[in-house]
Amino acid sequence: MKEFLIEVTTNIPDGTEAAEVDRRRAAEAARAVELIASGHLVRIWRPVGETRSIALWRANDEAELRDRILSTLPLWSWMTSVVTPLESHPSDPGKPDTTV
Repeated sequence: MKEFLIEVTTNIPDGTEAAEVDRRRAAEAARAVELIASGHLVRIWRPVGETRSIALWRANDEAELRDRILSTLPLWSWMTSVVTPLESHPSDPGKPDTTV
């Protein structure tokens, strides 16, 4: 699978009822657990003092990532995102050693 770095900011629309926000956040947490189990959501961070998140995702391609993974997030319609496709760097310390 290919890897993608995704920066997301969630903007709750003005006038949204608190119960709807709570419902979507709970559904988002449950969906994240499923995406972790399926290997799509690899890591997620929140920068200190910020409301955005940065996550490492895996998918076969960007179309699958957008159409069949991210679009299933209950908060997705409230999110703005930047998707960056990644490739391994030659000096990546996590890259398997192929010289042996």
